[in-house]
Amino acid sequence: MDRTDALREQIAGRLAAWAHHAPDASGCKLAAVGLVVADEGTGAGLRGLTGKPRGWSTRAALILTRRAAKMNRHAGQWALPGGRMDAGETPEQTVLRELHEEVGLALPLDAVLGRLDSFVTRSGYAITPVVLWAGTARELAPNPDEVASIHRIPLQEFLREDAPILEPLEGSAHPVLKMPVGQQWIAAPTAALIYQFREVCLHGRDTRVWHYEQPRFAWR
Repeated sequence: MDRTDALREQIAGRLAAWAHHAPDASGCKLAAVGLVVADEGTGAGLRGLTGKPRGWSTRAALILTRRAAKMNRHAGQWALPGGRMDAGETPEQTVLRELHEEVGLALPLDAVLGRLDSFVTRSGYAITPVVLWAGTARELAPNPDEVASIHRIPLQEFLREDAPILEPLEGSAHPVLKMPVGQQWIAAPTAALIYQFREVCLHGRDTRVWHYEQPRFAWR
């Protein structure tokens, strides 16, 4: 068994044993996002964030996007591929559809490894995170209506000693959670889902994130 097979089995095994939390979603719009594990490849990765371009690599990475500048909500922000659930869809079906629509990645249902905890946002969404295995995923193409750029962020970047960043938020009992990436950072809710992926899937820790705050710009 090579390292990638071992990592896939580790993640699938830990998710199978994980009792994921589904909060009360009454009155919320339902959405799903994908934590997509793929080879680091030659995508944008950390270029432009650290100034260090990378060649093709079989190190594992998460696929993230930057939202298109012309979008009405959360333009330019870091995002996991995904979106609002259509009537009758499961979170897994939503993520597979959105992956194809946003980044041109067509995956079969057996690429799904499991779910993490759903997260209710200040903007009124209940987001279900679905973890998927994409292998090389060499051919990715951003949908210009939704995606400005696609990034393969090495998993090692999310294991940094300075992660997570917890910042107090005036008027809230809980801090805002951020995950550093390159010389920038990603904010909750996206950062909270990445942090739980790190804790549960990579470290095997029983870590909940539903209580973390989001910065006020993400409340809209």
